[in-house]
Amino acid sequence: MSSPLDTVGNTPELAWGGRRFWTGVWRVVDPKITLASVASLFLGTAAAARDGDLHVRWLAVTVFGIFLLEAAKNMSGELFDWDSGTDARVTQEDRSPFSGGKRVLVDGLMTRKQTAVVAFVLYALTALVGILVVIHEPRVALLGLSGAAIAYFYHAPPLKLAYRGFGELAVMLTYGPMILCGAYLVQRGALPSWLLHLGVTLGIAISAFLFVNELPDARADAESGKRTLVVLLGKQQASRAFALFPVVTYGYLLALPALTPVGPGVWLGFIGLPFAVAAARRVWTRHERTVDIIPAQGWTLLSFLLLALGSGVGLLLWR
Repeated sequence: MSSPLDTVGNTPELAWGGRRFWTGVWRVVDPKITLASVASLFLGTAAAARDGDLHVRWLAVTVFGIFLLEAAKNMSGELFDWDSGTDARVTQEDRSPFSGGKRVLVDGLMTRKQTAVVAFVLYALTALVGILVVIHEPRVALLGLSGAAIAYFYHAPPLKLAYRGFGELAVMLTYGPMILCGAYLVQRGALPSWLLHLGVTLGIAISAFLFVNELPDARADAESGKRTLVVLLGKQQASRAFALFPVVTYGYLLALPALTPVGPGVWLGFIGLPFAVAAARRVWTRHERTVDIIPAQGWTLLSFLLLALGSGVGLLLWR
């Protein structure tokens, strides 16, 4: 689908460097987009700090690289969701602060060409930072390349993971084990197997956030051929399935000291449980209207962030 904005790309408002252009760029690179990845980075770094001194410079480089990749993923995702018509089909009443895409094309902030160019620049910068990290720790290359591939092909053909029912799995792997293990590997130069258990817990929690965000987009996604888990289940069944996320997430967290050498300090992550339960209850009873789902979206994100924060602090306190 071609953007009608491409025909007016030379107007002052949509010119390169114009006010609307920079508004669109900021909407995509707003630091808030990194909340999920920063939470995973924090937990991986806390695990690394538990086992030795931190290399602050390489931590900063890692954080910057992840930020660039997040922005690049969102920018390229705007292109492919525009082409599929997904974002354009999200009605005003189904828009929320957490779902419906960044909408830089739908809201006329950038042209399609501008979006593609900015996405390319962001991926190129990500690659440069990635090369620096790989020079420091070559074994992180596989994780980095896999993460970049998932980020791009989450929306892009031929894989289109989010459109083929693999979006939830991709998010669980990326924001759980991959980022967490990558952060640890950059710091410690090793990758103990028990980190996978820690990463899986976080991955399930962030999958819950994606899942609840798919509820407002269910109609638009279905009409665009985007087979998310919510679309496959239907809203009614999805609202029931959502209640399983806190059970599985915090059940796994409860079992972590028996599965890993981390100790019960990780149980500080249970500070996120009340918000996960509140979100599940809200979705179970009030899942038809987006305005009623928005609080559950916020609570689910907060639950995930508190899980990462509490578990990370617990790791540092209980060595």
